[in-house]
Amino acid sequence: MAEEVALKSLLAEYTKEGEIYEKTADNWVRCYSCGHRCKIGPGKDGICRVRFNRDGVLFVPTGYVGALQLDPVEKKPFFHAYPGSLAMSFGMLGCDYHCAYCQNWVTSQAIRDPNAVADADHITPEKFVDLALRRGAHIVTSTYNEPLITSEWAVEIFKLAKQVGLVTSYVSNGNGTPQVLEYIRPWVDLYKVDLKGFRQKEYRQFGGVLQNVVDTIRTLHHMNIWLEIVTLIVPELNDSDEELKEIAQFLVSVSPDIPWHVTAFHKDYKMTDPDDTPVETLIRAAKIGYDAGLRFVYAGNRPGEVGEFENTFCPSCHATLIERYGFRILSQRIKNGCCYQCGTNIPGRWE
Repeated sequence: MAEEVALKSLLAEYTKEGEIYEKTADNWVRCYSCGHRCKIGPGKDGICRVRFNRDGVLFVPTGYVGALQLDPVEKKPFFHAYPGSLAMSFGMLGCDYHCAYCQNWVTSQAIRDPNAVADADHITPEKFVDLALRRGAHIVTSTYNEPLITSEWAVEIFKLAKQVGLVTSYVSNGNGTPQVLEYIRPWVDLYKVDLKGFRQKEYRQFGGVLQNVVDTIRTLHHMNIWLEIVTLIVPELNDSDEELKEIAQFLVSVSPDIPWHVTAFHKDYKMTDPDDTPVETLIRAAKIGYDAGLRFVYAGNRPGEVGEFENTFCPSCHATLIERYGFRILSQRIKNGCCYQCGTNIPGRWE
């Protein structure tokens, strides 16, 4: 408890007035940064624990990072955006979900869980962008915690990043609102959504609402933000043929060109009961995606074990366009956004 109070006191120093909220009666506020749409009384936090009401004003995070790392863009994962590029990734603290298998729980659950010990290091947008350029990054990414709840800070960075030619991206649970998506729309180029399943029962365990994510995916596609979807396949949670088919059919209804990544679960954080996802399950899920009509489906987290499902193929002539091993590009044959062999346009963001 003492650690939580100390961390909250520290984070309160790195705040400013938010931009994605409205004031209501009696000094209450309504926050629209995520699908919870928290109504927050004076002196109280939202569900995320990092957006709070001080005297009728919503204060939000700014001016720090809780994690900072240079990654291949394939790790995000984006497979149809600037292959082989580096992404300077940053995160803050806090999340609007509490997933039992969170792989970034040290940052995302820092205020909820006393075992999650993370620091907040002061940084300015200018210093961050300068660091990204000096490290050779082509992309900057808000990740490690839920970027929607720290969108004001991401936009501070992205405005500067875009001035110097950097590409911007979100790695998110997709628990959005029309207000926050409209707010980030001018500043976000790429967006990865974790579609964790297709049952509200599952989303209730994480503290979310499936319909919010469905709506976010449709809205992002309509906004022409490049979109890729990841589903972590957890044995006995979301690995049935029926549920995987429903996910794939939903994505096809939005666009068959949306890349779908089906990735392997491994024991992490509080979820240590299920076995790690078998390779056979990933391949089964990928085939379900293709059978439903998706044109680009990838099996992840098991490099070298899933055969052709790490690679990108032309949907017309089936030529191998990008060959991968994990996050490494072995060969790349997309020319001016098209198949080198037959000239078919390949959806994505290419150099």
